[in-house]
Amino acid sequence: MKDLRRYLVLKYIQYLVLSSTNTISTLLGLLGSLYTLIILQSAKVSSKSTAVLISSLAKADLLVFVSVVSEMVVRTFGVGVSSTTFTSALLQNLLAANTHISCLLLSCVAFEAYLITFLPTESRQLRTVRNAKLTSRIIWMLVTVECALFQADDLLKATGTSAPTRSPCVLLFYFSSMAATFLRSLSYFLGIILRTVNVYFYYKIFFSMSNRSRVKTK
Repeated sequence: MKDLRRYLVLKYIQYLVLSSTNTISTLLGLLGSLYTLIILQSAKVSSKSTAVLISSLAKADLLVFVSVVSEMVVRTFGVGVSSTTFTSALLQNLLAANTHISCLLLSCVAFEAYLITFLPTESRQLRTVRNAKLTSRIIWMLVTVECALFQADDLLKATGTSAPTRSPCVLLFYFSSMAATFLRSLSYFLGIILRTVNVYFYYKIFFSMSNRSRVKTK
């Protein structure tokens, strides 16, 4: 459907083109996700693997909605300093989780479009609803773990708490801190890789369709 294609274009611009999110793109993304979820409930929309990935992409904006509403509540009612630190870190990590989930799902959609264009028959067994659901669950699980590590690391840094050298939790403390640092560095390079891969996929698809249209006109 054209509406779903427009939604994907909006999401590609929001997460893979713009260097940073802004209020306008965030608001448009939320409205687009709400509209997409309504469309996907229609019986006219076929339940294909692409629809599953797009549905999961739209649901990822629930993290943005929770973050925005929570920030409004905090500013309205006010909280303590320690609570503010925890809440601020949590909201930032929720937004980061939304970005990572969206980028990965958009890359999955681009990869599927590439397979449909160049390997439609060979990839048919791979492009199933079951595999799309499994892929979405794995992405959500991995990013949830990442978000938990970020939150634990931010909380420990904010409170200035350090694990005692003889505490049985010392290994867990160092692991979470090192893992969070590694993931933050990895997410930057992964973002560059995903942008490059997506550009390559759609570059190949665009010129393939362009060549086919030329052949038909001849």
